[in-house]
Amino acid sequence: MAVKCIANCGIRQKADTAFLGIKEAEKVRAYHATFPEYKATPLHSLAGLASKLGVGKIFIKDESYRFGLNAFKVLGGSYAVGRYIGERIGIPETELSYDRIASKDAHNALGDITFISATDGNHGRGVAWAAHRLGQKSVIYMPKGSSQERFENIKTEHSDVTITDLNYDDAVRKANREAEEKGWVLVQDTSWPGYEKIPRWIMQGYTTMSLEIYEQLKGIRPTHIFLQAGVGSFASSVTGFFSDVYGGENKPIITVVEPETASCIYQTLQADDGQIHPVKGDMPTIMAGLACGEPVTVGIDVLRSYVDYCLAVSDSVSADGMRVLSSPVASDARIISGESGAAAFGAAYNLLTDEKLSDIKNRLKINENSVLLFISTEGATDRTSYDQIVWRGKYASL
Repeated sequence: MAVKCIANCGIRQKADTAFLGIKEAEKVRAYHATFPEYKATPLHSLAGLASKLGVGKIFIKDESYRFGLNAFKVLGGSYAVGRYIGERIGIPETELSYDRIASKDAHNALGDITFISATDGNHGRGVAWAAHRLGQKSVIYMPKGSSQERFENIKTEHSDVTITDLNYDDAVRKANREAEEKGWVLVQDTSWPGYEKIPRWIMQGYTTMSLEIYEQLKGIRPTHIFLQAGVGSFASSVTGFFSDVYGGENKPIITVVEPETASCIYQTLQADDGQIHPVKGDMPTIMAGLACGEPVTVGIDVLRSYVDYCLAVSDSVSADGMRVLSSPVASDARIISGESGAAAFGAAYNLLTDEKLSDIKNRLKINENSVLLFISTEGATDRTSYDQIVWRGKYASL
């Protein structure tokens, strides 16, 4: 087991968070609520686990119930696709609805569109689902080593999906080239100079989840939020929302968690020079959804401004999180969390149970009164891998 920590102690530039704040989130949630599948996912209070680990409260949002797709990513993909269609046919964001953009009139006005993306699984499945639900086509590229189960899940959404021989970032570049050459629409959950509008919409799409959490907490303020990160779109969105809602001295301590083999946010914030610091080459990790080497440009200033700590962790940390969440204490809910979904909780669990990490725990100011918030962003999206880890103890800490 390994956990490496840095404090983000650079000059806080206080990036704008209004585009991820509660007013925008209410518009986004109003759009998502027009889908027949919409229902707020549960926020569980794990009182038994909190008592066992010596903290005040533990809250975990379970995104395995999201739209029946077992992951939160569809929130971003469906909102970006909806905003693109609405912009093309003149529907303001405040009037977007599933019925309007899925109608025959909308399709006749648009014609046939192909949406393209690169993904390890969850984002691509969300884009494919949204495209199909709205009567359009999708093409999805997956990086080498992608799970066959995740491939089949995307294929089930009527997508033209391919597992490439490329890493994630190169698969993104391939999707971008195809979009430019064929006139397709790239719906990617990362960004770069010249491609930022759609990634911004994707980040806003995730605010539906943050708004649900805020309402479900019923006035309880988390003291700490732990967020897993790949390119950082999810982490930026949640960080932006809660920094905007609480602001100033009331902002929770926010910690980003990444695989040590793909720690591009860690490297970028550690450098503290205003530049992006990508991780290149193969990034072997069980946390497939976090195996990304290039940080999102749209959200990096939000992370620079409001993230307090970054943790780079080994695969065993995520595996610990998966096993603990699957084995409830007392009357706590059982949570089925995948390799990426359990990473942030696994990191906090290790801080709370490993004496060798007590220095980091103390730096984060975690104590018996702390209120910890986590988001399990996916369920068992690769059941074979899940069973090997949870049932057979694969990637157990040494």
